Amino acid sequence: MIGQVVRGQASRARADDIDRILGEPTTRYTEGAVSGIPRAWAECDVIISHLALGATTRIIAPLLTSKGTDPGVVVVDHAGRFVVPLVGGHARGANEVARRLAEGLGATAVVTTATDSVGVPALDTLGWKWSGDVAAVSRCILDGDPVDVVRTSRWPLPPLPSSVAVLDPPAALRPEAVARVVVTDQIPVAGSDLPTVVLAPPSLVVGMGCNRGTSRESLRRLLDSSLAGAGLSTASIAALVSVDTKADETGLVGLAAELGVPLITYPPTGLAAQVVPNPSDAPLVAVGTPSVAEASVVAHGAHLVVSKQRTPEATCAIGRIPARGRLAIVGLGPGARDLTTPRAQKAITAASIVVGYRPYVAQVSDLIRPGTRIVSTPMGKEEERTAAAIALAREGNAVALVCSGDPAIYAMASPTLERGTEGIDVEVVPGVTASLAVSAILGAPLGHDHVTISLSDLHTSWDTIMTRVRAAAGADLVTVLYNPRSRTRLHHLPDALAVFAEHRPPSTPVAVVEEAERPDQRVTLTTLADIDADIVTMNSLVVVGSSTTRYVPAGAGRIAMVTPRDYHWMSK
Repeated sequence: MIGQVVRGQASRARADDIDRILGEPTTRYTEGAVSGIPRAWAECDVIISHLALGATTRIIAPLLTSKGTDPGVVVVDHAGRFVVPLVGGHARGANEVARRLAEGLGATAVVTTATDSVGVPALDTLGWKWSGDVAAVSRCILDGDPVDVVRTSRWPLPPLPSSVAVLDPPAALRPEAVARVVVTDQIPVAGSDLPTVVLAPPSLVVGMGCNRGTSRESLRRLLDSSLAGAGLSTASIAALVSVDTKADETGLVGLAAELGVPLITYPPTGLAAQVVPNPSDAPLVAVGTPSVAEASVVAHGAHLVVSKQRTPEATCAIGRIPARGRLAIVGLGPGARDLTTPRAQKAITAASIVVGYRPYVAQVSDLIRPGTRIVSTPMGKEEERTAAAIALAREGNAVALVCSGDPAIYAMASPTLERGTEGIDVEVVPGVTASLAVSAILGAPLGHDHVTISLSDLHTSWDTIMTRVRAAAGADLVTVLYNPRSRTRLHHLPDALAVFAEHRPPSTPVAVVEEAERPDQRVTLTTLADIDADIVTMNSLVVVGSSTTRYVPAGAGRIAMVTPRDYHWMSK
């Protein structure tokens, strides 16, 4: 719940803007700050104060008790120029709220949390449950002191400074280390006097079956004994799983809520198909499958680590989701930073390794956190890049493979997936592809049906390309020509344009956009009869209009290229 403490007309108007930015209504406290902030303090997760920073600080000072329970507080100045997370930056998400508000308001987020200011990931913001001395360990990392990260499996980690060593068993701890981070789904063994933080990756899946009406308390006792017997941590439970007929079982629903994890159920036929070590007749008669606890764990994609444990009322099995590296194939857009999507930027900052063509890696150098490993290659090394990205992800790393435009359009997504990505988690992060950027620059040439064709015959035969060009020309489709010309491919564009000239009038609009959304952008508006192929470079896109495409005035002396959508209401 987010609340806003407002006073005066200006802050009320800005509060409306903030609701739109957040995409949800906030609770308003309008009775004055002295009573409004304490009331919001008791009711909200995050408070947005429209008072001065000093005034807000004085009012909340006597209310502060613990960073784990206090709400986050974000202060927006009277002019709306600065957004300051005052407390709860990490624990309550105030830093992220401040960034969202600053972006939406066109303001500056003043984030003073040490880890954020130097680009080091905060241990309590990784999305994993944690315990231990976060403040002391974080200070050691910030100071550049030697810190050991010990992980019992190869769960992907964020970029870490060079002073931090990631150790996988059986690697020995460094004697010079002054602090530790333990990444494990097991109950950690005490014994070190070093400041320590334990991170619990969400890797465990708990399968349970039970009699109708079994209490939450009884299920919890069985779960706790099953975990303790295997030395596994409750903090790493990612899901509670069972059979469909138990989806509304009060005890299971309550246990899932208590653990803060989803209750996921599977149909009996799917569970009956799973191979498990301990099937039995009782659940087969009761719910149509010889196994519930073990089979639901296996159906969820986990490996059994605790076989079926039972009481007279219930059964429990526990599985582990294998530690898998992550590979994000990230589209950077056409070049302008504001056309690199927030999702793409987040994927880059979260990666411990960034792989890509050298100019593209340089394009996002400001997003790359300290400690991130760079694997860049020259042009023409796509095979090398995809192989490296997959191999590094299989080693348990968080990898971002960056490319221009959209990764699934003439870019790195298809060759990466074609190579085979078994054993890793792959995400394709979409980007603004060149054709969309060029269309926006020109106006709306892609307003109706259109096609994109690459004229590069490096990977596709020229005969095949010309077959596609003839089909597009004959179908009267607006056509975007990628890779239209290079120093060695000189006849390709003229040959393609000649085909279009057979099907469309000489006055058909044709546009050339070079270096779209980059400082050297150049736009040429011409026609099919007058286009000069010599002005086209390998960094250009050529847009050939259809028979309905035309140039229209667009204000301030601008000419726009438009393909009508043929809305019926426009002909009235």
